[in-house]
Amino acid sequence: MCLISVANAPVSFGVFELSDAPPPLTSAEMVSAIAGAGYDGIDLGPLGYLGTKDDLADRLGGLLLAGGWADLRFGDADAFARGLAALDATLEVFAAAPPAPDHLRPRPTLGCSGSPARFARPGGNAPGLEPGEWPGYAARVQEAVRRCRDAGFEPAFHHHLGTYVETPQDVERLLELTDVRLCLDTGHLLLAGGDPVTALRDWSDRIGHVHVKDGDRAIMAKALADGADLRELMGRGGFAPLGEGELDLPGVVRTLDEIGYTGWVIIEQDTLPGRRSVARNITDQAANREKLRELGL
Repeated sequence: MCLISVANAPVSFGVFELSDAPPPLTSAEMVSAIAGAGYDGIDLGPLGYLGTKDDLADRLGGLLLAGGWADLRFGDADAFARGLAALDATLEVFAAAPPAPDHLRPRPTLGCSGSPARFARPGGNAPGLEPGEWPGYAARVQEAVRRCRDAGFEPAFHHHLGTYVETPQDVERLLELTDVRLCLDTGHLLLAGGDPVTALRDWSDRIGHVHVKDGDRAIMAKALADGADLRELMGRGGFAPLGEGELDLPGVVRTLDEIGYTGWVIIEQDTLPGRRSVARNITDQAANREKLRELGL
């Protein structure tokens, strides 16, 4: 089996933004639940949730920092420039993470702020970038990559429903135009029409981070029919507990071994605050960890 460690993330507990409302559980409660379920690491979550560069290591409670989301408006040059200060602040927190082997150093996870049209109709159901917009978009991604590398971290770009890099075709175009590593998210790819097992093989030389997430295409189809957007899709359970959606989880684990992947696998189950109880979230994430353990991870 390849050298893989397993983490979880605040999004699995409905913690996306601190500005939404008070988090459904404190960071200490989340760290305790994740460590108690046998995870090795945790994602950063919204900046400040797990503390600052001064107290991050203490608040992780022995967990390693696996990575963290850095949201940038790659499709808008001016907004992108304004967002770089937040990226720099995130990298400062990363620098305070507990020491880890090279293959387990935290990955800055570059995320696209997305498209209102795609957010409203996720899954490749709305237009993306025009051909002439791709070079500028890719150049800004490359600038963010350079900034991360200058700070001593190798980033990975996260394709995501509702954004300009959503479908397998979008991912292919981004990989052609940049040298960024890819954060392969099995659930987002599945619901955008891709095959995660095939993607692991096809993009194996560019994968630097893996988010393991299940997806339910029936829930997505009903959400789209109802005119629900990406946020509501998450609230309805479009990202199911592992084994309850359509993800070929054994195939994913087997392929990670076949391609010799080393690094973090982060289990995520995107949900909205208030739509599921804290107790259920904790139970689900313990069960998700057990699912991978049964498969040898």
